[in-house]
Amino acid sequence: MACLLISCGQESQPPARTYSMGERVTVGHLVYVVYETQWLTHLGTGADTRVPQNRFFLVRLSATNGSGQDVIIPNFTIEDDSGKSYPELAGDQAQGVPQYIGYLHKVRPAEAAQGNALFDAPPRHYKIKFYDENADRFSYVDIPLSFTSESPDMPQVGDTKKNDPQPVPSRQ
Repeated sequence: MACLLISCGQESQPPARTYSMGERVTVGHLVYVVYETQWLTHLGTGADTRVPQNRFFLVRLSATNGSGQDVIIPNFTIEDDSGKSYPELAGDQAQGVPQYIGYLHKVRPAEAAQGNALFDAPPRHYKIKFYDENADRFSYVDIPLSFTSESPDMPQVGDTKKNDPQPVPSRQ
């Protein structure tokens, strides 16, 4: 009988689940989706340029309130494979972030906060940690390390343009 009382007194939490980018992640009454990521070496231009300690890491996401009351979505953190975590940046640190989601994410019922969350972290493989509205339970979204870059149009071998130097005929 004593064993039954002890086991009933502790509520066991299911282990945190890890989702892939693009999947809907439901934690409590909140539904999160991570759409894409971007690494930046700086924010702003000219005199307003800010350089991070590591790299600026933007995570474009949405967080939808599925409850019947206003909630403040808990702040985000990312964790690398060794367990080191990096908190979301806010305030002046996030100035100039395109479509900044904001630090205090107050969301009304059936509405969503959308935009970019900002981190200062070294380029690595990460998981972003999403909490429920009470910050009691959480789940992860796996974020693979990837760099996207726009490559300039390169002329193909054999293509010549009007202003390109013409090939010199070989001597035989």
